[in-house]
Amino acid sequence: MKSSDIQKRLAENLKRIRKQQKLTQFELAEKAGISDETIKNIELCKTWTSEKTLSQITDSLQVDIHTLFLPIASSFDRQISDASKQIKENIIENLRKFIDENLRKMADEC
Repeated sequence: MKSSDIQKRLAENLKRIRKQQKLTQFELAEKAGISDETIKNIELCKTWTSEKTLSQITDSLQVDIHTLFLPIASSFDRQISDASKQIKENIIENLRKFIDENLRKMADEC
């Protein structure tokens, strides 16, 4: 998976979650203590953001960071079997590790 694919997922998920919570870009930015330009640029895939900013956004939206990077089409059914739940948990854990590693690498490059 390319960096641009991850950035696109972040943008799409951020926008979707923000709209589900009926927040404008400005309202989310204000709630997170960041500029609305930052939210706009993330949603337009114009910029990567720091771990601190992602943390402020996820805290404001009250979601785990991994939800910003999950594939859009994979909304998991709530009535899945125990085996499927375990697979989902493993995927999420691996995704978290992947994202954390890549965010650290990007931060080191800056």
